[in-house]
Amino acid sequence: MIRIIAVLMLLVPGLISAYGIKLMRDTLFNEFHPIFFHNSVQFMIGLLLFLGGIWFIGGFIVYRDRKKQKEKQNNYN
Repeated sequence: MIRIIAVLMLLVPGLISAYGIKLMRDTLFNEFHPIFFHNSVQFMIGLLLFLGGIWFIGGFIVYRDRKKQKEKQNNYN
């Protein structure tokens, strides 16, 4: 049951990232959505959605690895 919840937690940011990629691609091919008033605004919203989704997924993986002690501790001192 916990694995299903974890997959769903990663599915939503993945879909958000995919929608961000779609918005950026639509901007490059001159397909504008009516809720955005300028093409650069549409591209920036898409970029933010993409980066936010990737950031969440990356943070989830790092947190899980640290919790299970699979990540190396870097000591640069």
